[in-house]
Amino acid sequence: MALASAPVLVSRRAVLRACVRLCLSLVAVLALPLAAHAQWKPVETVKPYAISGRTGQELYRSIGENGPLIRGAKTRTIAYTNFKLTWTRDYQNKGGDCVLASARPKLIITYALPKPSGSLPPAVQKSWDSFIAGVAAHEKVHGADIIAMVRKIEAATVGLSVADDPKCAKIRTEMTRRLSELSQAQRQASRDFDRVEFGNGGNLQKLVFGLVTGP
Repeated sequence: MALASAPVLVSRRAVLRACVRLCLSLVAVLALPLAAHAQWKPVETVKPYAISGRTGQELYRSIGENGPLIRGAKTRTIAYTNFKLTWTRDYQNKGGDCVLASARPKLIITYALPKPSGSLPPAVQKSWDSFIAGVAAHEKVHGADIIAMVRKIEAATVGLSVADDPKCAKIRTEMTRRLSELSQAQRQASRDFDRVEFGNGGNLQKLVFGLVTGP
């Protein structure tokens, strides 16, 4: 009986080892989609610039003197959204073709917003809080548009394959073309949004009016 039971014991161990290997394999397989589609998150920061004044008019005048000067513009702006985008890309050569297997962005969005350097009278503070909340919300729309652009770049480039490109040179040219189109579309959408917001009856026009006509 002892000799007969030995093969059964070995078989149970073999089955157990096989089950462990199978479970580990399933875990690895299930983890692949999670890793491949791991969600990245942008880094969003606020960079305040100092202004001075004790009334709404004085604060707005100080914004005009100290606000961000966008490249190519002749006048300063109230606030500005800037970003830095870099990529970690995995190009793979498959039978002489080049494939972009993966691309992970690193996106840093910076919002430049005005901030009074001193305390304000209560009534002016209330007016200012309403103004800056509206301005910040406006800039967040620009930030959301930038994030959307980056996700569109992902969709338009990850998995892209170019035939007869063993050194992965042609694919970079094609990607530059696609990225340029998406970037130009984002910039145009940003300009269109600002035009509406600053236009007659626009949200920012109302915010400015409320600030300068307040206490």
